[in-house]
Amino acid sequence: MRREQAPATISLEPPPGVAAPAHTLPQTLPSLPATPSYSSLGNAQLEAALTRSQTENQIMQEELSAVREQLASTTTQLAASRVVGRPRNSGDVNSPVVSPSAAGAIAAMQSAMGQLALENLQVRLDGSVVRVEVPSERLFESGTPNLLPAGASLLTQLATELEKVFPRHYLGIEGHLDTDPLTESSWQSAHQLTTAQASTVFDFLTTRTPLSDRQMFLVAHGSNHPVVSNATAAGRQRNRRVECVIYPEQASVPGSP
Repeated sequence: MRREQAPATISLEPPPGVAAPAHTLPQTLPSLPATPSYSSLGNAQLEAALTRSQTENQIMQEELSAVREQLASTTTQLAASRVVGRPRNSGDVNSPVVSPSAAGAIAAMQSAMGQLALENLQVRLDGSVVRVEVPSERLFESGTPNLLPAGASLLTQLATELEKVFPRHYLGIEGHLDTDPLTESSWQSAHQLTTAQASTVFDFLTTRTPLSDRQMFLVAHGSNHPVVSNATAAGRQRNRRVECVIYPEQASVPGSP
């Protein structure tokens, strides 16, 4: 008699390259990272956290913008000076090394800057130029180019010091504003308002002081060149300003030797 053979064992493991049937796969899924839950927070807390995050992000963005604007300042000044034919120093552009003549000019400007007797005004050296910050609230009626009597007195004092310490030097009159929107104003943009304010200062200095229009030019920056962050009220107040920028080069004006 023929002996019965044991039944062959059937393997459920698929051959190489063939996917396993779904019912043979493990039924447990790998654990996933826990997702943070905000269900325990109230709406007020969520809104406060969102507001705080947005404020911090705005501050960082504005500080980064201020740094970029500072780096671009020299290029802007050079472009403005070309408009009025200011002499170009070969060491100003495309040279990573400061030439001896340029270094001497910077030292001379820094030394002369210390002789300016201007109380309560920010005066700083920016490369080879000297910047004098005049707050807008000390010059104009709020949100206008209308010069205040105290503003006229301040500009007269400024012109006297400039004529004494920096005679015939090229002067850039730059109008600046903060980022607050212009409400209840006839000016449609910050550039329009800063153009009018810079023009008021230019006209006063050229008609009411010994300074000559041949040594001056004006630039309206609007809110593009903040000196500090606009995230605080104090920062916005400082950014509303007119800067008198003094260049080391001197202009040829009538009556000069």
